[in-house]
Amino acid sequence: MKENRDMQNKSLKNIRVLDLSRFIAGPFCGQVLGDLGADVVKIERADGGEEGRRIGEMVDGETLFFMGANRNKRSLTLDFRNPDGQALLRRLAAEADILVENFRPGTLEKMGCGYDVLSAENPGLILVRVSGFGQDGPMASHPCFDGAAQAHSGIMTLTGQADGPPTMAGVFVSDYSTALYASIAALAALQARQETGKGQVVEATLMDSALSMLTTAVGESKLLGVEPSRLGNRDRYLSPSHCFKSRDDKWVYVVAGNDHHFVRFCEAMGMPELAKDERFVTFFVRNANAEALEGIIDAWGLEHDAEEILTALHAVGVPCEPVASIADVVENPHLAHRGQIVDVPHPAGGTVPVPASAIKMSATPPGVHRGPPALGAHTREVLRDWLGVDDAEYEAIDATGCL
Repeated sequence: MKENRDMQNKSLKNIRVLDLSRFIAGPFCGQVLGDLGADVVKIERADGGEEGRRIGEMVDGETLFFMGANRNKRSLTLDFRNPDGQALLRRLAAEADILVENFRPGTLEKMGCGYDVLSAENPGLILVRVSGFGQDGPMASHPCFDGAAQAHSGIMTLTGQADGPPTMAGVFVSDYSTALYASIAALAALQARQETGKGQVVEATLMDSALSMLTTAVGESKLLGVEPSRLGNRDRYLSPSHCFKSRDDKWVYVVAGNDHHFVRFCEAMGMPELAKDERFVTFFVRNANAEALEGIIDAWGLEHDAEEILTALHAVGVPCEPVASIADVVENPHLAHRGQIVDVPHPAGGTVPVPASAIKMSATPPGVHRGPPALGAHTREVLRDWLGVDDAEYEAIDATGCL
Protein backbone atom coordinates (compact mmCIF):
# COMPACT_ATOMS: atom_id res chain seq x y z
CA MET A 1 0.00 0.00 0.00
CA LYS A 2 1.43 3.36 -1.01
CA GLU A 3 1.16 6.35 1.29
CA ASN A 4 -0.73 9.40 0.11
CA ARG A 5 -2.68 7.68 -2.62
CA ASP A 6 -5.00 9.88 -4.66
CA MET A 7 -7.04 11.70 -2.03
CA GLN A 8 -9.30 13.60 -4.42
CA ASN A 9 -12.25 11.29 -3.75
CA LYS A 10 -12.09 11.62 0.04
CA SER A 11 -14.78 13.53 1.92
CA LEU A 12 -12.38 15.50 4.12
CA LYS A 13 -9.54 15.88 1.61
CA ASN A 14 -8.95 19.57 2.42
CA ILE A 15 -9.39 19.38 6.20
CA ARG A 16 -6.43 19.66 8.58
CA VAL A 17 -6.63 18.07 12.02
CA LEU A 18 -4.27 18.41 14.98
CA ASP A 19 -4.56 15.38 17.25
CA LEU A 20 -3.10 16.05 20.69
CA SER A 21 -4.89 13.13 22.30
CA ARG A 22 -3.80 9.76 23.67
CA PHE A 23 -5.15 6.34 24.66
CA ILE A 24 -8.43 5.50 22.82
CA ALA A 25 -11.31 7.99 22.60
CA GLY A 26 -9.37 10.97 21.23
CA PRO A 27 -7.07 9.02 18.91
CA PHE A 28 -9.95 6.97 17.51
CA CYS A 29 -11.82 10.21 16.75
CA GLY A 30 -8.74 11.41 14.86
CA GLN A 31 -8.53 8.09 13.04
CA VAL A 32 -12.17 8.35 11.90
CA LEU A 33 -11.41 11.79 10.44
CA GLY A 34 -8.24 10.44 8.84
CA ASP A 35 -10.13 7.52 7.29
CA LEU A 36 -12.41 10.12 5.70
CA GLY A 37 -9.41 11.84 4.15
CA ALA A 38 -8.40 14.58 6.59
CA ASP A 39 -4.71 15.39 6.99
CA VAL A 40 -4.34 14.32 10.63
CA VAL A 41 -1.17 15.31 12.45
CA LYS A 42 -0.61 13.52 15.75
CA ILE A 43 1.41 15.63 18.17
CA GLU A 44 3.32 13.63 20.79
CA ARG A 45 6.02 14.06 23.38
CA ALA A 46 9.49 13.30 22.07
CA ASP A 47 10.32 11.20 25.15
CA GLY A 48 8.46 8.06 24.17
CA GLY A 49 5.36 9.51 22.57
CA GLU A 50 1.84 8.89 23.82
CA GLU A 51 1.20 6.20 26.42
CA GLY A 52 -0.60 3.99 23.90
CA ARG A 53 2.77 3.19 22.35
CA ARG A 54 3.62 1.23 25.52
CA ILE A 55 0.35 -0.60 26.23
CA GLY A 56 -0.25 -4.24 25.32
CA GLU A 57 1.35 -6.62 22.87
CA MET A 58 4.12 -5.34 20.62
CA VAL A 59 4.84 -6.20 16.99
CA ASP A 60 8.27 -5.08 15.78
CA GLY A 61 8.51 -2.28 18.32
CA GLU A 62 4.97 -0.90 18.02
CA THR A 63 1.96 -1.90 20.12
CA LEU A 64 -1.21 -3.26 18.57
CA PHE A 65 -3.04 -0.90 20.95
CA PHE A 66 -1.44 2.13 19.28
CA MET A 67 -1.77 0.82 15.76
CA GLY A 68 -5.48 0.17 16.26
CA ALA A 69 -6.34 3.87 16.70
CA ASN A 70 -3.69 5.82 14.81
CA ARG A 71 -3.66 4.95 11.12
CA ASN A 72 -3.94 7.72 8.53
CA LYS A 73 -1.92 10.13 10.67
CA ARG A 74 1.45 11.83 10.56
CA SER A 75 3.49 12.17 13.76
CA LEU A 76 5.16 15.34 14.96
CA THR A 77 7.00 15.55 18.28
CA LEU A 78 6.62 18.60 20.50
CA ASP A 79 7.40 19.46 24.12
CA PHE A 80 4.21 21.04 25.46
CA ARG A 81 6.03 22.30 28.56
CA ASN A 82 8.54 24.28 26.51
CA PRO A 83 7.36 27.87 25.78
CA ASP A 84 8.79 27.55 22.27
CA GLY A 85 6.82 24.34 21.85
CA GLN A 86 3.65 26.08 22.99
CA ALA A 87 4.30 28.91 20.53
CA LEU A 88 4.78 26.38 17.73
CA LEU A 89 1.53 24.66 18.72
CA ARG A 90 -0.28 27.98 18.40
CA ARG A 91 1.20 28.43 14.92
CA LEU A 92 0.01 24.98 13.88
CA ALA A 93 -3.44 25.57 15.37
CA ALA A 94 -3.71 28.73 13.28
CA GLU A 95 -3.54 26.51 10.18
CA ALA A 96 -5.85 23.76 11.45
CA ASP A 97 -9.54 23.18 10.91
CA ILE A 98 -9.96 20.85 13.90
CA LEU A 99 -7.94 20.31 17.06
CA VAL A 100 -8.66 17.18 19.14
CA GLU A 101 -7.46 17.03 22.74
CA ASN A 102 -8.18 14.93 25.82
CA PHE A 103 -6.03 16.57 28.48
CA ARG A 104 -7.32 17.08 31.99
CA PRO A 105 -9.65 20.11 31.99
CA GLY A 106 -7.63 23.31 32.20
CA THR A 107 -4.39 21.84 30.83
CA LEU A 108 -4.69 23.45 27.41
CA GLU A 109 -5.34 26.80 29.06
CA LYS A 110 -2.24 26.44 31.26
CA MET A 111 -0.21 25.96 28.09
CA GLY A 112 -1.43 29.31 26.80
CA CYS A 113 -3.49 27.49 24.19
CA GLY A 114 -7.06 27.91 25.41
CA TYR A 115 -9.78 28.36 22.84
CA ASP A 116 -9.92 32.10 23.45
CA VAL A 117 -6.27 32.34 22.42
CA LEU A 118 -6.42 29.90 19.51
CA SER A 119 -9.67 31.24 18.04
CA ALA A 120 -8.42 34.83 18.18
CA GLU A 121 -5.81 33.78 15.62
CA ASN A 122 -8.03 31.25 13.82
CA PRO A 123 -11.76 32.07 14.19
CA GLY A 124 -12.72 29.02 12.15
CA LEU A 125 -10.98 26.54 14.45
CA ILE A 126 -13.10 23.70 15.85
CA LEU A 127 -11.81 22.51 19.22
CA VAL A 128 -12.91 18.97 20.05
CA ARG A 129 -12.56 18.34 23.79
CA VAL A 130 -12.72 14.71 24.86
CA SER A 131 -12.78 14.02 28.60
CA GLY A 132 -14.12 11.71 31.25
CA PHE A 133 -16.70 13.99 32.83
CA GLY A 134 -16.57 17.31 30.99
CA GLN A 135 -14.80 20.64 31.32
CA ASP A 136 -16.90 21.76 34.31
CA GLY A 137 -19.12 20.36 37.04
CA PRO A 138 -18.46 18.56 40.34
CA MET A 139 -16.62 15.65 38.69
CA ALA A 140 -14.69 17.56 36.02
CA SER A 141 -11.34 17.03 37.75
CA HIS A 142 -11.78 13.27 38.21
CA PRO A 143 -9.42 11.15 36.11
CA CYS A 144 -11.36 8.69 34.00
CA PHE A 145 -10.88 5.56 31.92
CA ASP A 146 -13.48 3.46 30.16
CA GLY A 147 -14.10 1.13 33.13
CA ALA A 148 -14.72 4.05 35.47
CA ALA A 149 -17.29 5.47 33.05
CA GLN A 150 -18.98 2.08 32.70
CA ALA A 151 -19.10 1.82 36.48
CA HIS A 152 -20.39 5.30 37.26
CA SER A 153 -22.87 5.48 34.38
CA GLY A 154 -24.72 2.32 35.43
CA ILE A 155 -23.64 0.23 32.44
CA MET A 156 -21.66 -2.08 34.69
CA THR A 157 -24.70 -2.59 36.93
CA LEU A 158 -26.66 -3.81 33.90
CA THR A 159 -23.93 -6.12 32.61
CA GLY A 160 -23.24 -9.69 33.73
CA GLN A 161 -25.12 -12.66 35.08
CA ALA A 162 -28.09 -12.02 37.34
CA ASP A 163 -26.39 -13.67 40.32
CA GLY A 164 -22.92 -12.38 39.47
CA PRO A 165 -21.00 -9.17 40.15
CA PRO A 166 -21.24 -5.98 38.09
CA THR A 167 -19.25 -6.63 34.92
CA MET A 168 -17.42 -4.57 32.30
CA ALA A 169 -18.35 -4.98 28.68
CA GLY A 170 -15.71 -6.96 26.79
CA VAL A 171 -14.63 -3.93 24.75
CA PHE A 172 -14.19 -0.24 25.61
CA VAL A 173 -17.73 0.83 24.77
CA SER A 174 -17.47 4.21 26.52
CA ASP A 175 -14.24 5.11 24.76
CA TYR A 176 -15.39 4.12 21.30
CA SER A 177 -18.84 5.67 21.58
CA THR A 178 -17.21 8.88 22.82
CA ALA A 179 -14.89 8.84 19.80
CA LEU A 180 -17.87 8.48 17.48
CA TYR A 181 -19.81 11.28 19.18
CA ALA A 182 -16.70 13.48 18.98
CA SER A 183 -16.37 12.71 15.25
CA ILE A 184 -20.05 13.45 14.61
CA ALA A 185 -19.78 16.73 16.53
CA ALA A 186 -16.66 17.74 14.59
CA LEU A 187 -18.38 17.09 11.27
CA ALA A 188 -21.49 18.97 12.40
CA ALA A 189 -19.30 21.91 13.44
CA LEU A 190 -17.64 21.88 10.01
CA GLN A 191 -21.08 22.10 8.40
CA ALA A 192 -22.08 24.96 10.72
CA ARG A 193 -18.85 26.77 9.83
CA GLN A 194 -19.88 26.65 6.17
CA GLU A 195 -22.75 29.00 7.08
CA THR A 196 -21.21 31.14 9.82
CA GLY A 197 -17.51 31.12 9.00
CA LYS A 198 -16.82 30.49 12.67
CA GLY A 199 -15.60 27.48 14.57
CA GLN A 200 -16.71 26.40 18.02
CA VAL A 201 -15.89 24.18 20.98
CA VAL A 202 -17.49 20.75 20.99
CA GLU A 203 -17.36 18.27 23.86
CA ALA A 204 -17.71 14.52 24.10
CA THR A 205 -17.30 12.72 27.42
CA LEU A 206 -17.06 9.11 28.46
CA MET A 207 -19.73 9.57 31.12
CA ASP A 208 -22.23 11.28 28.81
CA SER A 209 -21.61 8.73 26.07
CA ALA A 210 -22.12 5.82 28.43
CA LEU A 211 -25.30 7.41 29.78
CA SER A 212 -26.68 7.77 26.26
CA MET A 213 -26.71 3.97 25.93
CA LEU A 214 -28.98 3.40 28.93
CA THR A 215 -32.08 4.08 26.77
CA THR A 216 -35.21 3.17 28.79
CA ALA A 217 -33.38 2.52 32.06
CA VAL A 218 -33.44 6.24 32.91
CA GLY A 219 -37.22 6.48 32.53
CA GLU A 220 -37.79 3.21 34.35
CA SER A 221 -35.86 4.51 37.34
CA LYS A 222 -37.19 8.09 37.48
CA LEU A 223 -40.80 7.44 36.48
CA LEU A 224 -41.48 3.91 37.65
CA GLY A 225 -39.01 3.46 40.49
CA VAL A 226 -37.70 0.31 38.80
CA GLU A 227 -34.05 -0.61 39.11
CA PRO A 228 -33.15 -2.67 36.02
CA SER A 229 -31.15 -5.78 36.90
CA ARG A 230 -28.47 -7.84 35.22
CA LEU A 231 -29.86 -10.42 32.82
CA GLY A 232 -26.74 -12.11 31.47
CA ASN A 233 -27.21 -12.86 27.77
CA ARG A 234 -30.99 -12.45 27.89
CA ASP A 235 -32.51 -9.55 25.95
CA ARG A 236 -34.03 -6.94 28.24
CA TYR A 237 -37.30 -6.69 26.31
CA LEU A 238 -37.88 -9.76 24.13
CA SER A 239 -37.97 -13.50 24.85
CA PRO A 240 -36.61 -15.79 23.63
CA SER A 241 -33.39 -13.90 22.98
CA HIS A 242 -30.56 -15.87 24.48
CA CYS A 243 -27.58 -18.17 23.90
CA PHE A 244 -28.46 -21.86 23.58
CA LYS A 245 -26.00 -24.74 23.51
CA SER A 246 -26.13 -27.26 20.67
CA ARG A 247 -25.56 -31.02 20.65
CA ASP A 248 -22.02 -30.49 19.29
CA ASP A 249 -21.18 -28.21 22.22
CA LYS A 250 -21.41 -24.90 20.37
CA TRP A 251 -23.37 -21.80 21.30
CA VAL A 252 -26.03 -20.20 19.11
CA TYR A 253 -27.66 -16.85 19.85
CA VAL A 254 -31.33 -16.77 18.89
CA VAL A 255 -33.45 -13.60 18.76
CA ALA A 256 -37.05 -14.69 18.28
CA GLY A 257 -38.76 -12.30 20.67
CA ASN A 258 -41.37 -10.61 18.53
CA ASP A 259 -44.60 -12.47 17.89
CA HIS A 260 -44.01 -13.17 14.18
CA HIS A 261 -40.51 -14.53 14.74
CA PHE A 262 -41.69 -16.62 17.67
CA VAL A 263 -44.34 -18.40 15.59
CA ARG A 264 -41.75 -19.24 12.92
CA PHE A 265 -39.29 -20.33 15.58
CA CYS A 266 -41.79 -22.72 17.14
CA GLU A 267 -42.58 -24.21 13.74
CA ALA A 268 -38.87 -24.66 12.97
CA MET A 269 -38.45 -26.47 16.29
CA GLY A 270 -41.35 -28.77 15.38
CA MET A 271 -43.36 -27.36 18.30
CA PRO A 272 -46.02 -25.10 16.72
CA GLU A 273 -48.22 -25.55 19.78
CA LEU A 274 -45.81 -23.44 21.87
CA ALA A 275 -46.89 -20.33 19.97
CA LYS A 276 -50.44 -20.89 21.28
CA ASP A 277 -49.43 -21.72 24.86
CA GLU A 278 -50.94 -19.05 27.13
CA ARG A 279 -47.55 -18.63 28.83
CA PHE A 280 -45.89 -17.67 25.56
CA VAL A 281 -48.56 -16.25 23.25
CA THR A 282 -47.33 -12.61 23.41
CA PHE A 283 -43.96 -11.08 24.14
CA PHE A 284 -45.33 -9.64 27.39
CA VAL A 285 -46.11 -13.06 28.82
CA ARG A 286 -43.01 -14.63 27.26
CA ASN A 287 -40.88 -12.19 29.20
CA ALA A 288 -42.70 -13.10 32.39
CA ASN A 289 -42.14 -16.81 31.67
CA ALA A 290 -38.70 -16.53 30.07
CA GLU A 291 -37.09 -19.15 32.31
CA ALA A 292 -39.67 -21.81 31.47
CA LEU A 293 -39.45 -21.05 27.74
CA GLU A 294 -35.67 -21.13 27.76
CA GLY A 295 -35.74 -24.51 29.48
CA ILE A 296 -37.76 -25.93 26.58
CA ILE A 297 -35.40 -24.39 24.01
CA ASP A 298 -32.33 -25.57 25.93
CA ALA A 299 -33.57 -29.15 25.68
CA TRP A 300 -34.36 -28.78 21.97
CA GLY A 301 -30.96 -27.25 21.22
CA LEU A 302 -29.11 -30.16 22.82
CA GLU A 303 -30.82 -32.49 20.36
CA HIS A 304 -29.34 -30.75 17.30
CA ASP A 305 -25.96 -29.67 16.00
CA ALA A 306 -25.33 -25.95 15.66
CA GLU A 307 -25.37 -26.03 11.87
CA GLU A 308 -28.75 -27.76 11.86
CA ILE A 309 -30.17 -25.08 14.15
CA LEU A 310 -28.76 -22.23 12.09
CA THR A 311 -29.94 -23.71 8.79
CA ALA A 312 -33.47 -24.31 10.09
CA LEU A 313 -33.87 -20.88 11.62
CA HIS A 314 -32.31 -18.94 8.74
CA ALA A 315 -34.68 -20.74 6.40
CA VAL A 316 -37.68 -19.21 8.18
CA GLY A 317 -36.16 -15.78 8.74
CA VAL A 318 -35.46 -16.03 12.47
CA PRO A 319 -32.41 -13.98 13.50
CA CYS A 320 -29.70 -16.28 14.85
CA GLU A 321 -25.94 -16.57 14.59
CA PRO A 322 -23.21 -18.71 16.12
CA VAL A 323 -21.24 -17.26 19.02
CA ALA A 324 -17.91 -16.79 17.26
CA SER A 325 -14.41 -16.82 18.65
CA ILE A 326 -12.10 -14.03 17.53
CA ALA A 327 -10.29 -16.65 15.42
CA ASP A 328 -13.62 -17.31 13.70
CA VAL A 329 -14.22 -13.60 13.15
CA VAL A 330 -10.90 -12.90 11.44
CA GLU A 331 -11.59 -15.73 8.97
CA ASN A 332 -15.25 -14.80 8.42
CA PRO A 333 -15.91 -14.85 4.63
CA HIS A 334 -18.68 -12.26 4.89
CA LEU A 335 -16.33 -9.77 6.57
CA ALA A 336 -13.71 -10.58 3.95
CA HIS A 337 -16.25 -9.89 1.20
CA ARG A 338 -17.00 -6.48 2.73
CA GLY A 339 -13.32 -5.69 3.28
CA GLN A 340 -13.76 -5.22 7.01
CA ILE A 341 -10.28 -6.39 7.98
CA VAL A 342 -7.46 -4.53 6.28
CA ASP A 343 -3.70 -4.67 6.37
CA VAL A 344 -2.05 -1.39 7.31
CA PRO A 345 1.64 -0.61 6.82
CA HIS A 346 3.85 -1.14 9.87
CA PRO A 347 6.50 1.57 10.44
CA ALA A 348 9.20 -1.13 10.53
CA GLY A 349 7.98 -2.75 7.32
CA GLY A 350 5.34 -5.31 6.48
CA THR A 351 1.70 -4.96 7.48
CA VAL A 352 -0.60 -5.46 10.45
CA PRO A 353 -4.26 -6.55 10.20
CA VAL A 354 -6.79 -4.19 11.83
CA PRO A 355 -10.55 -3.61 11.62
CA ALA A 356 -11.43 -1.39 8.65
CA SER A 357 -13.67 1.66 8.85
CA ALA A 358 -17.27 0.69 9.48
CA ILE A 359 -18.40 3.53 7.21
CA LYS A 360 -19.44 2.79 3.62
CA MET A 361 -19.86 5.64 1.11
CA SER A 362 -20.48 5.21 -2.60
CA ALA A 363 -18.75 8.35 -3.91
CA THR A 364 -16.18 9.32 -1.26
CA PRO A 365 -15.36 6.11 0.60
CA PRO A 366 -13.07 6.09 3.63
CA GLY A 367 -9.91 4.09 3.36
CA VAL A 368 -6.38 3.47 4.57
CA HIS A 369 -3.81 5.64 2.84
CA ARG A 370 -1.19 5.71 5.59
CA GLY A 371 -0.18 3.32 8.34
CA PRO A 372 0.21 4.27 12.01
CA PRO A 373 3.23 6.60 12.19
CA ALA A 374 6.56 6.03 13.87
CA LEU A 375 7.17 8.58 16.61
CA GLY A 376 8.14 11.93 15.11
CA ALA A 377 8.50 10.49 11.61
CA HIS A 378 6.86 13.48 9.96
CA THR A 379 7.99 16.41 12.11
CA ARG A 380 10.04 18.16 9.45
CA GLU A 381 7.52 17.28 6.73
CA VAL A 382 4.52 18.68 8.61
CA LEU A 383 6.29 21.91 9.55
CA ARG A 384 7.17 22.36 5.87
CA ASP A 385 3.69 21.51 4.60
CA TRP A 386 1.67 23.45 7.18
CA LEU A 387 3.95 26.38 8.06
CA GLY A 388 6.35 26.63 5.11
CA VAL A 389 9.32 26.00 7.42
CA ASP A 390 12.53 25.68 5.40
CA ASP A 391 15.67 23.84 6.49
CA ALA A 392 17.24 26.87 8.18
CA GLU A 393 14.14 27.66 10.22
CA TYR A 394 13.74 24.00 11.09
CA GLU A 395 17.26 23.89 12.51
CA ALA A 396 16.53 27.01 14.54
CA ILE A 397 13.33 25.53 15.93
CA ASP A 398 15.07 22.25 16.72
CA ALA A 399 17.81 24.13 18.58
CA THR A 400 15.22 25.37 21.10
CA GLY A 401 14.73 21.78 22.30
CA CYS A 402 10.97 21.86 21.75
CA LEU A 403 10.85 19.12 19.07
